[in-house]
Amino acid sequence: MPARRFTVRGTVQGVGFRSFAKTCAEALGVSGWVCNRPDGTVAVHAEGTEEQLAELAFDLSRGPRYARVRAVEPADAAPEDHPGFSILRTEPTP
Repeated sequence: MPARRFTVRGTVQGVGFRSFAKTCAEALGVSGWVCNRPDGTVAVHAEGTEEQLAELAFDLSRGPRYARVRAVEPADAAPEDHPGFSILRTEPTP
């Protein structure tokens, strides 16, 4: 199963972005996690089909109502085999 790590830039903390990402991922059947980073970005690790990941990337680029997304930067990632989609307090170390 393909996996991607997305870095979301803009006004994306304090606006419900993590809950939004979790809702979108679960609706698409994508597993993984989302967390805030100290630099003000949001990290999203997602595992699913290429179509699911493309749809999630589109959803992330829209963001929730009060977010102002400037960029969604994808990078290939190693699968972590998560059973669902979680909101994490800190980004896991590789």
